[in-house]
Amino acid sequence: MKILLVGGGGREHAIAWKLRHDHPSLQLIAAPGNPGIAELARCVDVAADDIEGLLLLAEREGVAITVVGPEAPLALGIVDRFTARGHAVFGPTRAAAEIETSKRFAKQLMYDAGVPTARAEVCTDVASAREAARAMGAPLVVKASGLAAGKGVIICQTIAEADAAIARILGDRVFGSAGDELLIEEFMEGEELSLFAITDGTRVLPLLPAQDHKRLRDGDEGPNTGGMGAYAPVAVGTPELVAEVVTRILLPTLQALAAADRPFRGLLYAGLMLTPDGP
Repeated sequence: MKILLVGGGGREHAIAWKLRHDHPSLQLIAAPGNPGIAELARCVDVAADDIEGLLLLAEREGVAITVVGPEAPLALGIVDRFTARGHAVFGPTRAAAEIETSKRFAKQLMYDAGVPTARAEVCTDVASAREAARAMGAPLVVKASGLAAGKGVIICQTIAEADAAIARILGDRVFGSAGDELLIEEFMEGEELSLFAITDGTRVLPLLPAQDHKRLRDGDEGPNTGGMGAYAPVAVGTPELVAEVVTRILLPTLQALAAADRPFRGLLYAGLMLTPDGP
C-alpha cells in the first residue's frame, strides 16, 4: 500500500514512525516532510498548503489514501478537493474543520449543544474587548479566534496584561487574520487532559488520554506554545472519565456538527480542564 502523509512537523513524524513500525513494507510519501521523516518515508517538496500540488502528487503516485496532519490544509479544503476527485483522505471537510479553525464557531457550537465549556465573549475591536475583560475579571484568557500555530492563547493574570494582549492581537495584528476576532474567556484552573478520538461522524474510538504541556518554561511559566511535549497514558484519564467525555463532549459535538450539515470525519480532539466539578 502507498500512503501520502501531508505535513512536516513533529506530529507527522510520529505518524510516520507509527505507520512504518506497524507496516514495514508500506510505501510512505511525505509532503513536504522533514529530515527526521526522511528516514522513514520518501519526502517530496510540496508544501502542506499547496492543495493542487498535493492532489497532482497523489494522482501521479497512485496513493491509496492521504493522511492530513496540519490544520492549515484542512482549513483550505483539502478533503473536499480530494474527495471530489474520488481520492480517499483522512480528515474533516473544510466546513467541519471550522470547529478547529474558528474558536468563535467552536464556542457557539458547544453552547448550543450543551457541551461544558468556559464562559467567553467574542470581540472584534479593542474597546469592546477591554470592556469584556473588565466584566470577566482577572485572571482571564485572551484567545485569537483563528489558527495561530498554538500561540494565540494568552493567559492574563491582570487586566493590564489583558489590555496588552488585546492590543497585540487586534491592534498590532501579531497573528494576522487569525486575530480578526478574539475571545475573552473565563480562566479555569485544574489539570489538563487531552483526548483524541477517531470518528466516522457518528461513532467514536477514543485513543489513550494524554497530557499536553503548552507553556514555554518550567513551572508552568512563560507564553503558550504549539506544545512543548506530551505524554500518555495519564493516571487521571481513567476509563470512567473517558466514557464521560465521550458521552458529554464528543458525541454531542458530533451530533451538533451533523445537524449543521457539517459531518465530521477524522480525528476529533477534546481539550479538557479537570476541575472539582468535572471535565
